Amino acid sequence: WRGGPGGPGGPGDRGGKAKDKEWMPVTKLGRFVLKIMPVQKQTHAGQRTRFKAFVAIGDYNDHVGLGVKCSKEVATATRGAIILAKLSIVPVRRGYWWNKISKPHTVPCKVTGRCGSVLVHLMPAPRGTGIVSAPVPKKLLMMAGIDDCYTSAQGCTATLGNFSKATFDAISKTYSYLTPDLWKETVFTKSPYQEFTDHLAKTHTRVSVQQTQAPAVATT
Repeated sequence: WRGGPGGPGGPGDRGGKAKDKEWMPVTKLGRFVLKIMPVQKQTHAGQRTRFKAFVAIGDYNDHVGLGVKCSKEVATATRGAIILAKLSIVPVRRGYWWNKISKPHTVPCKVTGRCGSVLVHLMPAPRGTGIVSAPVPKKLLMMAGIDDCYTSAQGCTATLGNFSKATFDAISKTYSYLTPDLWKETVFTKSPYQEFTDHLAKTHTRVSVQQTQAPAVATT
């Protein structure tokens, strides 16, 4: 069979050699649809109903993202939320609760996130505690790769959109807090008195300046 350009026997055939495949990056990102809710808008023609999708993605190893998309169809909203979640991926910093033994397993310090009236606190927990939280933050923390964490939430947590955004805001702040192990080594410089102490210790002769006075003019 003689194919077209590039096919066997075609003008693009290079003697039957296998073509070099282009390298494509492969990422293992898991996605989870948190909620799909209908939203309505009142227009002159009546109520217009659309669907709002909340999707969380993560590789369970220090990376997580959250996407929200509204569309007329559920499939379109979900697809758009996945794309937005991939564009909003943030790195997650993990730490220890007490001693630095084995791999980091919890958040490095207490962080807080807010969205609307919802306030979410994430606190370090001992190894083996697990994620003590509601289902929505628990899924985001699991996708971020955090194994142990205490959480505290305030406000209207029944609003899943604000609840998930506040949790994502708290997770994204793990790298914003500068802990002592990230401090740069301070290099102290000598003051001018210390740097030139030998020169200042020397005895210097005082230079006297003679002033010439103008002769006084006699007045009668």
